[in-house]
Order: sequence, then C-alpha cells, then structure tokens
Amino acid sequence: MVRKFFPHDKNYLLEEVQLDLQHPLLGKLVRKIILLYEQQNNPLGLRDAISEKLLNFQWVNNQPLASFYQNLAAAYRYKCSNNQLEFLWDGQDHQKKYASDWEIFFEEMTHRFCAHPLFVQAVLDLSVFLPENPTASLAESRMNHFIQLHLEVKFHKQKGIVERVA
Repeated sequence: MVRKFFPHDKNYLLEEVQLDLQHPLLGKLVRKIILLYEQQNNPLGLRDAISEKLLNFQWVNNQPLASFYQNLAAAYRYKCSNNQLEFLWDGQDHQKKYASDWEIFFEEMTHRFCAHPLFVQAVLDLSVFLPENPTASLAESRMNHFIQLHLEVKFHKQKGIVERVA
C-alpha cells in the first residue's frame, strides 16, 4: 500500500523494499525483544508461565506492529532518503542498496529503542501478550513516541511528518 506521509514522499522503490522487508524485520525485532526480556528479567532461566509463553511464542501476525514499522519507515524516508535515484558506482542494484541501508537503520534504531523498558514492554504487548492484554492499543502510541523522540519528527494527521520543534 503506497501512502504519502509527507508532500515529497515519492521514493516508491524504497517504500516497496521497506514493505517487502516488513515481516522479516519485525520478526527479528520480536525475537530480539524476547531474548532481551528473558536476559533482563529471568537471568537464571527459571521456568514460569511468562517464560513458557515467551519460549513457545510463534511469530505469525505482524499486523499489530505494522503501524510502528510503517511510521519508522516513513520517518526514515523523510530524514534519510533522497527522492532521486543516485548513480551507484559499484554497479549495485538500487533495491539491494535500499534494502541494505534500511536494514542497517532499522537495526540501529530498534537497538536504541530496546534500551528503554517501555519499548520492550510495548513490543511484547503487541506480540506475545496481545490476546490477553486489553490495553495493548496504548502500546502503539508509546512506540511512536520513541520514533518522534529519536528522529526528531512529529506525526500530524493532516500534515503528515514534520520536523519536531524543540
């Protein structure tokens, strides 16, 4: 789905690459979060109901995290991308370059976000604990807060993405 997040959001090739990588990257994020949560909250590896749920979790539905992913992807296009195709001197395909750059950025940003327990809990709320968590809808706004804070952008319903004024 092509959605314009800001007036010059026209790098459709990059957006297509980002959408193609959505499921694998979100899957990696959820696995990273589960591992991090277990390391921080259960360093002895004791089995209880939560650790069993984390251990047995199967990642199949990326829909609850899709909004976060698409907002982060749009913020990347706004802050880090150029709407013009550049000449790649090494002969690399544009889609491969975009995929590589986007994966590196996604890993960097989510690594930063994972340093915050609220982000870790929000991801768990929208993945592992979603069926039994009635307040999971608040997690999406917590996750968007991290995008806005770290990339210094703001999401407006009418204007789209704009620079955040300090």
